[in-house]
Amino acid sequence: MQSKSKNFFTILTFLGIYLLSTGVSFAVFDYLKKPLELLEKKTTASTKEENLLVDNSGPKNQICPLNGQKYTQVEKDVWATRRPLTVMIENHEEARPQSGLSSADVVYEAVAEGGITRFLTVFYCDVIARETIMGPIRSARTYFVDWASEYGETPLYVHVGGAHCDPASGSGCEGGAKADALGQIGDYGWEGENDLNQFSIGYPTFWRDYERIGHTVATEHTMYSTSERLWVVAKQRGWTNKDPEGIDWTKNFESWSFKDEGKEKDRKASNNIEFSFWQDYDAYKVKWEYDEKTNSYKRFNGGNPHLDLNNNQQLAVKNVAVLFMKELSADDGYQGNLHLLYNTIGEGKMLLFQDGQAIEGKWVKKSRIQRTKFYTQTGKELKFNPGKIWLEIVPTGANIAY
Repeated sequence: MQSKSKNFFTILTFLGIYLLSTGVSFAVFDYLKKPLELLEKKTTASTKEENLLVDNSGPKNQICPLNGQKYTQVEKDVWATRRPLTVMIENHEEARPQSGLSSADVVYEAVAEGGITRFLTVFYCDVIARETIMGPIRSARTYFVDWASEYGETPLYVHVGGAHCDPASGSGCEGGAKADALGQIGDYGWEGENDLNQFSIGYPTFWRDYERIGHTVATEHTMYSTSERLWVVAKQRGWTNKDPEGIDWTKNFESWSFKDEGKEKDRKASNNIEFSFWQDYDAYKVKWEYDEKTNSYKRFNGGNPHLDLNNNQQLAVKNVAVLFMKELSADDGYQGNLHLLYNTIGEGKMLLFQDGQAIEGKWVKKSRIQRTKFYTQTGKELKFNPGKIWLEIVPTGANIAY
């Protein structure tokens, strides 16, 4: 009798373990597939009305402070409760086509390492109506941190780790401390709050997709998130339009100046803009092709139309600004000495392309937290066309064909 009872409880125990493991496996599978379902839904049906987060069918009479474009009052009511997302998106060949670039209000592009460029994308006004997938998201670099600092002293900075200088390593750290992006984030008081580092957040705000573009890619090219998921985390941490001390992010923010878009009769039949960041790195060569009818510049990346996977559309912007900055190696002990520095503070030459015309001028940035401003050669502030703005940061002396 005792033996039968023991066998009965043994069977019940195994049955319980089986049912529990089956239930957990199902729950995990169901949980893990949700980001992929979201990706599928948003990339194949992103233009359908049922995907709208807010009704943006009203009159567009509210000006976005980042791009000067007009949106509805409903959209403004939403963005006014938030601060911009500044997101690191990569441009490695295995990362293409990226997700979300066409929805960014402002994009900064510069070499991250080894001739490979990376983007700091700023999302604010243009992603209110629909949730936007963004990625692949990559690591922080000090000069991108400098540009993110222009969107409030405590911007929402989205990245996956970053360049770091560990004093304990004793390998070139002292000479390369200026490239220590993670150390700087801590020094600036961002860490753990407005700093949206994937290392401290994880799933489901961030997820990995190894076959997003139809074939397997390396792990570093697989990290994604969405605008709404990131803003939810920010709100949970108390970082809305105001920080926990009640300071609005716009307190010291300087909007760029905007003008009325040039009328069609005043536009020039412009040549294409072409350049390389580094000589003989054709995979990262850029061409902007001017469309006189739409008064926009269409982007080519490494010789191919630059598409956004979210909507399969070629990137097109109203303004292309090319900024010349001194580029130098960080000498921080990183393998191959690949980490770079750019002189983001100070001033230098720039070219602004808009309305089919090229305008020579200069850029000026007085401190890390101050806005990069743009002026004509005679000192008059340059004005952008309302719409998307793309800033190309190239090494001083780079050849720009136009």
